[in-house]
Amino acid sequence: QVQLVESGGGLVQPGRSLRLSCTASGSIFRFNRMGWYRQAPGQQRELAATITRDGTTNYGDSVAGRFTISRDNVKNTVYLQMNSLKPEDTAVYLCGAVEGVTNLRTYWGQGTQVTVSS
Repeated sequence: QVQLVESGGGLVQPGRSLRLSCTASGSIFRFNRMGWYRQAPGQQRELAATITRDGTTNYGDSVAGRFTISRDNVKNTVYLQMNSLKPEDTAVYLCGAVEGVTNLRTYWGQGTQVTVSS
């Protein structure tokens, strides 16, 4: 049973930074790709950032240049460093992981709330 546990969310003022963590219950080498997605009330889930097993990263247009995704293979953890936060970054941030070759399996964490407000 794969478990992904997010942490690090909270209330932050515009312009400040926050770092999210996603820790897996086992080795993250099993996953082809891990990433962060976000969902605001009444809106569709959108990509924030992903990172592959070999470290290739990809970012959503709305966060590129402000957010950085990274991974620590020893701690089985993926991070999302969020800088220059804006009110429109307010959302539930969910950690996801994909494994498999022909039959892909996707796992999700419970999510962590990020609220950007003065």
